[in-house]
Amino acid sequence: MGLLSVGTPLSWAETKYYANHVRHHGIEQFINLYHRNKERTNDCLYFGDEVEYTFVKFDDANRTARVCLKARYYLEKLADLEKKGMGCEDVIWAQEYASYVIEGIPGNPFGALSSHFKAVEDNMNRRRSHIQSLLENYDETVLSITVLLGCPSFTYPEKPPLPTSSVSRSLFWPDEAINNSHPRFKTLTRNIRERRGKKVDINVPIFVDVNTPQPWIEDLPTEGSTDAKPNHIYMDTVGFGSGMSCLQVTIQANNLLEARHLYDQLTPLAPILMALSAASPIYRGYLADIDHRWSVISASADDRTAEEKGEVPLKTDRFMINKSRYDSIDSYLSTEGSKYNDIPLVYDQEIFQRLRDGGIDDLLAKHFAHLFIRDPISLFKEKLTSDDENETDHFENIQSTNWQTMRFKPPPANSQIGWRVEFRPTECQLTDFENAAFTVFVVMLTRVILSYNLNMLIPISKVDENIKRAQKRDAVITERFYFRKSVSTSCSTPDASACIKKNQCSSSVINGGDASNTTLTSTSDQRPCSESYLQELSIDEIINGHADKFTGLIPFILDYMDNIEIDVDTRCTVSRYLDLISKRASGKLQTTARYIRNFVANHPDYKKDSVVSQEINYDLMKRFDQISKGLIACPDFLPDGKSKSKSSIPKAVLAANSDQTKA
Repeated sequence: MGLLSVGTPLSWAETKYYANHVRHHGIEQFINLYHRNKERTNDCLYFGDEVEYTFVKFDDANRTARVCLKARYYLEKLADLEKKGMGCEDVIWAQEYASYVIEGIPGNPFGALSSHFKAVEDNMNRRRSHIQSLLENYDETVLSITVLLGCPSFTYPEKPPLPTSSVSRSLFWPDEAINNSHPRFKTLTRNIRERRGKKVDINVPIFVDVNTPQPWIEDLPTEGSTDAKPNHIYMDTVGFGSGMSCLQVTIQANNLLEARHLYDQLTPLAPILMALSAASPIYRGYLADIDHRWSVISASADDRTAEEKGEVPLKTDRFMINKSRYDSIDSYLSTEGSKYNDIPLVYDQEIFQRLRDGGIDDLLAKHFAHLFIRDPISLFKEKLTSDDENETDHFENIQSTNWQTMRFKPPPANSQIGWRVEFRPTECQLTDFENAAFTVFVVMLTRVILSYNLNMLIPISKVDENIKRAQKRDAVITERFYFRKSVSTSCSTPDASACIKKNQCSSSVINGGDASNTTLTSTSDQRPCSESYLQELSIDEIINGHADKFTGLIPFILDYMDNIEIDVDTRCTVSRYLDLISKRASGKLQTTARYIRNFVANHPDYKKDSVVSQEINYDLMKRFDQISKGLIACPDFLPDGKSKSKSSIPKAVLAANSDQTKA
């Protein structure tokens, strides 16, 4: 969830009063940070992941599955075990927006050696096993699912929404489902609502089944639901987005130039991973006609006023803003990427000029001047005064609340961490095997892009169109996406396969090192004056290749593995991950979203009316629990039914938890 400053939260009126103060000092902090770190180089290509886990409570007698509001309790328990030396090895736990979710990340980043790819799943498995070992009741579990907001009364303990007095004013979401262990989360919820002048309005198209009434109109209270649309599932607060879970991957670059290069090159791949990882087809107990959460969370965090959205003329606000602060990026950052910046970029001219005067180049200055058109939406009294030379709180306040498909991350203040990029669109997967597969796949792509100097760039407008397509139902097998005919920079033919060998560089990435010798050049000597270099491909063709159209991303990775030092065990592990990605792309294996749809459609209680009942939701969560624990195989969902590695729960933790449970 970004920066978690501690202190006394300010009201929205106070936060708005100090907005210019935060922007001014945030930019000064970035300029100072930039100049301290602009020349740093030879940083290792470290990477890490973030996985969010949902606590679930089963009621077998009444056949219900609800989110369990005990994240704070278990986080405190995890911290207590850590103090006693009984914590989970090499894992860091963090709080999240929802009071039923915690986040787990590796305690140390994974390294550049190929053997580290094996460590990802092992670390994820330790996280899950450790949390599972702490659960004190047989009817509780933890799942790495994107969304479990299946039905009314979705929390345990059951808490009613209070639409006239709660922080959110939601018709459906109780304040108790918001994490109360840190004031940021309720403050953010309140300030988004107050800044825009009304509740957020999220309208997701309903999936129309044979018995779904037409038009489909929910029976909602008139007061508080005026933004609800016919044939749409209506949601009305931040929690419907921030209460969902995702998988994020952060990659450290060799230097500033390489970080900007990776930021750009990974951007066109965001919608491809969206479609591949799709896992959220149900909202508020109804089947939706989308498979991915992106438009939902984008709308949930949209704090724009009517003026900023262009619904009424500008009078008191400064800009008309085309997107929510949670959305796709608006500009590339590298020189080669700038040729593909084809959509209007709204930015603060004064901030841009200050950045230019402060020695920041045009592209990076416009990027941050664009991010800083936003107001801070959570501010603490104790953080109003800061040391611009040595602190970055004001910079991070706005930087970390621009939640985009990619995030460009400068080195933290007073840290050994380097320039990084964060890949953010991937849905959370059910098993450690899947989450590790998607993590390794993204990181392997960065190695291939750098080693073969590939060019993935397409116009930003086409990336945005691809993102719209990627969220559609069954997009992975039904949609086509804009992609380059050739990603090779030294090959004129549409098929780059003949150029793979030619493009191998002498970078130490090839030898499993840290790429400290990599020299990046422009990935395109030709301006994209037309779009003849583009084609529309299926996910299968992009991932697995097509003889007449494109080599395929997996063939590039396989070729890369042929040319690095990689042990047999690691290659076997990575190959199994690629097998999952390949079969999801081809449709031989179902996405999580398609698996959910099939489960609902085939459930005896489903009436083909788009309604997911408590009983269906209960059985689905039970099935997910079995799959995540490796108790059942799902050959149409996972290769060879693979779901779980060997458990590594510390014996001391098991013993301690056993004693507490007995007590």
